[in-house]
Amino acid sequence: MRCHLISALSVLTAILLASLAKPFSPRWGDMRIKHSWNAVPENWESLGNPLSGTTIDLYVALKARRENALIDTLYQVSDPNHPRYGAYLSKEQVAELVSPHPRTLELVNSWLEYHGVPSSSVSMTHGGTTLTLSGVSIIQANALLGASYQLYRHVETNETVVRTVGYALPAALHRLVQTVVPTTCFSTPHTQWQSPRRRSGGATAGLKRPISGEPATVLSSRNDVDTTPSFLRSLYNTAEYTPAAADRNALGVVGMLNGYPSPEDLATFMSLYRSDATNAAITVVQANGGGYDPTNPGREPNLDTQYATAMAYPTPLVFYSTGRGPTGTTDWFMSWLGFIITKRNIPRTISISYVANEKSIPVAYAMYMCTQFGMLGALGVSVLIATGDDGVGEGDCMADDGTVRFIPLWPATCPYVTAVGGTTSYGPEIAASLSGGGFSNHFRRPFYQEQVVSEFLQHLGNQYQGSYNATSRGIPDISAQALRFPIILKGERRLVSGTSGSAPIMAGIISLLNDYLISQGKVTLGFLNPWLYGPGKSGFNDITSGSNPGCNTNGFSAIEGWDPVTGLGTPDFQRLLRVLADSAEAGGAG
Repeated sequence: MRCHLISALSVLTAILLASLAKPFSPRWGDMRIKHSWNAVPENWESLGNPLSGTTIDLYVALKARRENALIDTLYQVSDPNHPRYGAYLSKEQVAELVSPHPRTLELVNSWLEYHGVPSSSVSMTHGGTTLTLSGVSIIQANALLGASYQLYRHVETNETVVRTVGYALPAALHRLVQTVVPTTCFSTPHTQWQSPRRRSGGATAGLKRPISGEPATVLSSRNDVDTTPSFLRSLYNTAEYTPAAADRNALGVVGMLNGYPSPEDLATFMSLYRSDATNAAITVVQANGGGYDPTNPGREPNLDTQYATAMAYPTPLVFYSTGRGPTGTTDWFMSWLGFIITKRNIPRTISISYVANEKSIPVAYAMYMCTQFGMLGALGVSVLIATGDDGVGEGDCMADDGTVRFIPLWPATCPYVTAVGGTTSYGPEIAASLSGGGFSNHFRRPFYQEQVVSEFLQHLGNQYQGSYNATSRGIPDISAQALRFPIILKGERRLVSGTSGSAPIMAGIISLLNDYLISQGKVTLGFLNPWLYGPGKSGFNDITSGSNPGCNTNGFSAIEGWDPVTGLGTPDFQRLLRVLADSAEAGGAG
């Protein structure tokens, strides 16, 4: 079967190259707008035309020949109730599912030929679903897309990008091309951490070695406790588990925004907070031109790598330092996804703590990127993403019509990833007020959420009616502690809070579950959500108090069952192990 699939891709590639040499004459001048903004997006300003000679790599996302084949298959291999559960795909099989119709390639490449794009600059990427046009001049890009590319600067971060506020495609291609990137997506990812208030008495200053093996839960007040690895391992019941498949498992952490982790800081962190793991190491993979300067570490990469490693040790940790290509014009998520999809060896569990406001993401772009995450799920990879630290939204969230519209964060809203919210306290845990949660405005409610979300909405009644989309994907799916993480940065102890910590903590726990499955000769969990909302639900602690205020409202409330503050709740590792063991005894794939 694999040989047949490789042959099919070879035929498509041959058509791609051959068709560039063939004339074809539809009306390429009949341009129709594909997407545009009414004005330059908020917080961005134009710096005028890019420098003469600036080039851009364009990604033309083609619609698949079988539009729903990938997602249908993803759900089949991820649903414990389906006969194909756990039968993950090869890269060749994924490529076959997302491949465009040969006629699509003929038309698109006739269009490219008409505009003088040489065949040598065109390649097929992302499993066959995307044509990459390398080194396109800005003048040529404007002609191809009826666009006006300019250089823009973000007024808060000073990041500069080459974008256009609108673009068009020939009418003949509108139903064949999903989106073109980069064009109108101005969103820049931001990290999800905050500096917590300093507690009285200066207790946050200085480095103090914790008592080895002392669980933080013995302390009388959660306000007196920092969220250390020993606290987390006790709270989530992982301390007694010893990984047995570290030679066959790996945990990935994605880095963006030119941030890097420090091995020296990791060693110090482990000596202070997990003394049996002082030899822990990070493998840094530079993705698409990503740099690496361990002498200048970032807060986010250190937070992510220190806590992911502390939870999953001795499972190897891979940090992806993501760049934006040689010209700096490719967007961050596109850059990482385009890199990772091509790799043969992908960690079974991946954590991402970078997000953007969904409202700033064009729908077609969001759906295209979400499909790339779906490809990872079909390959058997679990992707966990932070939901953000703004509750139901930052600011007043006022829409153009004067109504309040909650602002969820992407890519947590993608239904093919696992969204991780935040909690605090213990005995019991409660929702962290910063926990991002709510409902997507881009993605419909997936099947695995139908029952639990319907039950929540019935409880909610008419509250906030019109401020959220009641028919769409809800976030988060699950949660973990989100406040007062001590980290080591440039040799000094810092305290940070946010779902940026929740995501790698939860990813570390999922990686331990995958370790168990591998050690038992079973396939790993893959795309988690159908399992989480099915048998896995019994392994989570329901969080029933707290809320996530934002948009000048009190936000949603945590209640019994799923809620858009903490999702299904927080993990009990030993209970989750029993769920997996029971499934194995019953003959399940997991």
